Amino acid sequence: MSKSNALRKGERCDSVWCAVRRSGIHGRGLFASKKIPAGTPIIEYTGEKIDKAESNERGWAQIDRAKASGDAAVYIFTLDDEYDIDGNVPGNAARLINHSCDPNCEAYIENGAIWIAALRDIARDEELFYNYGFDLESYEDHPCRCGTSKCVGHIVGEEYWPQLKRKLRSSKGVKK
Repeated sequence: MSKSNALRKGERCDSVWCAVRRSGIHGRGLFASKKIPAGTPIIEYTGEKIDKAESNERGWAQIDRAKASGDAAVYIFTLDDEYDIDGNVPGNAARLINHSCDPNCEAYIENGAIWIAALRDIARDEELFYNYGFDLESYEDHPCRCGTSKCVGHIVGEEYWPQLKRKLRSSKGVKK
């Protein structure tokens, strides 16, 4: 595990529901510090509110850094049609929640804030996951490591799964 993926000294979750730990999926993750009932808002995804132009500029710059360093890529979360939240700030433990094709959490936006909530009851010490909901534009750049039986192999929103599966089937046929 690279130094950048190791648990950082003093890093903690700013919610009573979770704790930062090493993840078997990717680097660090958030884990339930106690049983979390379904529907519970667990943690707010915080950061700097930026416009779409700045978001695009920062996103591409971070992707370039990630390719060079192997570190995590982009912590920018869509807020609305005009703004995003750049979560790459100290104190935003929510940025450490990993993706899964079979998530136990979901993200929602309420009153201009992004929240992560439990989709179902979550057991103490269970890792928290949500589906990042990426589109198909560059799915090849986002392999999924969740390992669940539902895994489609890439980090994309569930609404894109049928189209992704067709693309993957057709690309396998071309390689034969």
